[in-house]
Amino acid sequence: MSQADLAVVETAAVRRPNPLWSLGLLRSELGTTFRRWRTLALLGVLAAVPILVGVSVRIETRGGGQVGRGGGEGPAFIAQVTNNGLFLVFTALAATLPFFLPMAVGVVAGDAVAGEADAGTLRYLLVAPAGRTRLLLAKYATTMAFCLVATLVVAASALAVGALLFPLGDLTTISGTRISFADGLGRALLIALVVAVSLAGIAALGLFVSTLTNSGIAAMATTVGLLITVQILDQIPQLHALQPYFFSHYWLSFADLMRDPVYWDDLVKNLELQALYTAVFGSAAWARFTTRDITA
Repeated sequence: MSQADLAVVETAAVRRPNPLWSLGLLRSELGTTFRRWRTLALLGVLAAVPILVGVSVRIETRGGGQVGRGGGEGPAFIAQVTNNGLFLVFTALAATLPFFLPMAVGVVAGDAVAGEADAGTLRYLLVAPAGRTRLLLAKYATTMAFCLVATLVVAASALAVGALLFPLGDLTTISGTRISFADGLGRALLIALVVAVSLAGIAALGLFVSTLTNSGIAAMATTVGLLITVQILDQIPQLHALQPYFFSHYWLSFADLMRDPVYWDDLVKNLELQALYTAVFGSAAWARFTTRDITA
């Protein structure tokens, strides 16, 4: 074998990343993201929302007053909080899902690639034998990990506050049936997982926006701006024909997990919609990032 052939083989060996290196890249991305003060601040704000809601309900009902109107959709869970602190978990998730949770995800996703370019570290990441596709997958996996952690932080904070301020025990579903506290806790965990998956669409959209610019702030602002715009459009009655295609339209369908039996129609539509957004904007992000001229 000639020297030229040996050089080609050696170069190919160097450029071919092994799975362990890919796991190391993901571990590095996770560590970098969750050590940032911005990430910790976002999680702190999310943890504070259930505290504010719980304390507010406690103060309002201290003299025997009533809060909320009852019912079973979204924030109406708040009417049941005084009877069972576990309902604070559902209330907190319903309160944070329309804006606080997706905004936090939009910040993390928007900064994923553009933040590296803005800091001048993107070129150095690409020097390592990861490849652009693996790097992009690691960025998206890290963003989805943040979705899960952020949702669990809200749920855990709400459960702790609910246990401190209100009684716990068997609870009544939206359908009127009684289930045990253990069953309710299991449903709360399942709801938290569904909420985390519901953020997959905005995560993919934010990652795509992040590949379009070298400014982390611009990418974050654009993603959050798109989120707000979609939320507004989803409330306009004249756009009812388009609204089922908005990534946020079925977010509050997690309330159907508190029915007995569970209503799966809107839950399945939500998961399908998130998968569609992930496929479309994930592919767009890959197409842009793999052909992009990296200068920062």
